[in-house]
Amino acid sequence: MGKSYGGSNVGVGETHVAAGPEVDVVDGASALSRAETERLITEATPDLSVFGPDIVAKAAILIGRYPESRSALLPMLHLVQSVEGHVSQAGVQFCAQQLNLTNAEVSAVVTFYTMFKRKPCGEHLVSVCTNTLCAMLGGDAIFQRLGEHLGEEGRPLGHEDTSGTPGEPGSITIEHAECLAACDLGPVLQVNYEFYDNQTPESAVELVDALRRGEKPAPTRGAPLTDLRSVALQLAGFFPEDEATYRSHVDGPSAAVETLRGAQLAADRGWTAPTMPENTPALPEVEKK
Repeated sequence: MGKSYGGSNVGVGETHVAAGPEVDVVDGASALSRAETERLITEATPDLSVFGPDIVAKAAILIGRYPESRSALLPMLHLVQSVEGHVSQAGVQFCAQQLNLTNAEVSAVVTFYTMFKRKPCGEHLVSVCTNTLCAMLGGDAIFQRLGEHLGEEGRPLGHEDTSGTPGEPGSITIEHAECLAACDLGPVLQVNYEFYDNQTPESAVELVDALRRGEKPAPTRGAPLTDLRSVALQLAGFFPEDEATYRSHVDGPSAAVETLRGAQLAADRGWTAPTMPENTPALPEVEKK
């Protein structure tokens, strides 16, 4: 037995136990499953064949839009997500190769932004706002009801869980969402980032049931509803070239009566903001210490 600093024996003892042949270090040290741990520590070459010549061509277009190729990373990630419904390890490597970045640099961005999904999503992504105001108005109850309705008996869906086979028609992924900037219309949810305002648990169930039947109920405001992969392609910056088709994909009501009520009230009563004075007062000087 050694001695601690100052010569005391208090608290000094064995700090490890020698691993015998029966100890599995991987199983004992990792919080992940053994299969997941081995996947992470095993050198593997992802199959990039899913990103065909059309995707490579689109990647070249994205790169050409920026003075520095690495600036195209965000739209490039949306592009690969439009192919697989999530950003796989193959998608990470594809972006890295196209932009001359490391896999670690791409992964750091993927894991920072919640719009990039790391596991396959359903045809539709239902995002329920559970931030403070929406949660108090019923957002938590909506998420709970959807989880129970879309899950199995005794096994409700949780955050980023999917009902059905990911990517297949009628499949739905649900997620908690941070503030969706629609507090005047709460509780709100989005389907593939299009708004459905003033929801209740009952209306939310009706909505997802319609989605599972292959219907596309019109959003409260915003563009017509489409599937998640199509939205990802639009977020990457690719739209139909002819004007009529383009407008049919993106046009829709954008402002709600509730949102404009304050501005309308001000207009009706003749209220205006004070004008900026011609000679603005000087800022106070800060004493140097």
